[in-house]
Amino acid sequence: MITHDNFPTPDLALRSTDPAELARVRQFAHHQADAAEALRQRLAEQLPAADPDGRVLMLRRSLAELIQWRYQLALTAPGRLGIGIKLDAERFRTPLRSDPNFDRLGTLGRLRAGAEWDPATRTYRGGTATPASRIMDRYGRAAHARFDAEAPGEDVLRNEVLLPDGRRVMGNRLVRGEPAAALARQLVIRVGGRGHDVSRMEIGGELLFAVSAHDDDADTLHAEALRRLANALDEDDHRARLWEWQTARYLLYQSPRTKKGSDAVIRVFLVAVGTLLFGRPPVMQQDADLRCAVLGQLDATRMPADTALDPR
Repeated sequence: MITHDNFPTPDLALRSTDPAELARVRQFAHHQADAAEALRQRLAEQLPAADPDGRVLMLRRSLAELIQWRYQLALTAPGRLGIGIKLDAERFRTPLRSDPNFDRLGTLGRLRAGAEWDPATRTYRGGTATPASRIMDRYGRAAHARFDAEAPGEDVLRNEVLLPDGRRVMGNRLVRGEPAAALARQLVIRVGGRGHDVSRMEIGGELLFAVSAHDDDADTLHAEALRRLANALDEDDHRARLWEWQTARYLLYQSPRTKKGSDAVIRVFLVAVGTLLFGRPPVMQQDADLRCAVLGQLDATRMPADTALDPR
């Protein structure tokens, strides 16, 4: 039985020091568990008997259903926690096409509880650290360490993904320096164009972004993720199934389908399918999205939460 314990709340969602607010955010795990269990039951009836192409089609439809589920939850949400752009439910079903996501990493003052706006620096200053601010600081450092190791002196690090069949596809990018400043200016224009107030949009400080993959590359990565999961059901070896699931997880996070909400959709989907593969529900890594966006394929495919699934 899939429960809320399979969905530890991501630190990135914990943007307050108020226990009541944090408890409210953690309740989202119950919604995820209900959706995952319902999907598991549907797939258990049909998926194993289908051929590989039929399985891929079922999995694709399941993801589409989960996107609609996340959109419906967003319609009734009380609003986002902390400082940021007002929640727009429509973004949870807006396809990520020709308009990549720019997700900022590193020091973000708006993630600190009680931080105050400083117009001179275009940052939020002061306040109290939260789990969200701490984990973003951590992954900002990890991104810079990856630059130092793989692209010293460069401001753009292109993440090449190796597929199981040997193909190499470009995934997301890490961007810093002047290219990141250009992205920040572009982001202000985008957000303002949707009618939002950008006067306190945090675009100062040391800029560092994770930029989602180009459309064609993302489509290739996404299709391969579904194929890996469809084929995993035919694997008799537990370790082989686990590897296919881990590989699919990385590929799914490298190929989000919508502007908002992809993280929750991927988590629910992976737990439901993983339960069919392993005979018990996996526990999602709380920072799975950040690991896959920042650390690179080798370091992001296996995660600490997977230990319970490894028979060794």
